[in-house]
Amino acid sequence: MRCQPGHHSLSVKGPTEHRTVTFVSDARLPLDNNRSEAALRKAALGRKNFLFVGHEAAGENLAGLYALVATCEANGVNPEAYLADMLLRVQTHPLARVGEPLPHEWERLRAADAS
Repeated sequence: MRCQPGHHSLSVKGPTEHRTVTFVSDARLPLDNNRSEAALRKAALGRKNFLFVGHEAAGENLAGLYALVATCEANGVNPEAYLADMLLRVQTHPLARVGEPLPHEWERLRAADAS
């Protein structure tokens, strides 16, 4: 089908029709995927940097730290404040309660210690 100059046609038929209609009719869906592209860009940059760490064990440590920072960001926790606090807590925290200091529980743990 040809369009007149200045007119645009959205003609979708087949298995993608329902998804396109949902996208157009639901205002909560973003028009772009900038957030996911930014996350992939960070991962690609990290992967490039991991090539030059000097030793395999150092690369594993760096990857673990990178994953921890990404988890903090995904949970809305400041990674720098989290790491500073956890480096002090790890010395005295019981191993039986290893799940408590994870980023998604950290705010609750800090609030409990403050009261």
